[in-house]
Amino acid sequence: MVIKEKLKHIVPSEKAALMIDSENKLQFIVDLRANKREIKNEVESVFETSVRGVKTMITFKGEKKAIIEFEEEGKAKEIGTSLGIL
Repeated sequence: MVIKEKLKHIVPSEKAALMIDSENKLQFIVDLRANKREIKNEVESVFETSVRGVKTMITFKGEKKAIIEFEEEGKAKEIGTSLGIL
């Protein structure tokens, strides 16, 4: 599912689900060319909420994964539920 241009899809793993509950973070696979600022701006515009921080890494499959931490408590769970991963 393509959400927008920079965000490709959410990561539906057990570890990602644990991060939603314990750390208020979501994981997305993003465009390889996207930088942290672009990812933050897109998440804020798509989900209409403020982002505290973005961490990125390249997976062993060669994809770029972004871990998004939200300012508002419980927002990751709310978004995860609306996207159908919880």
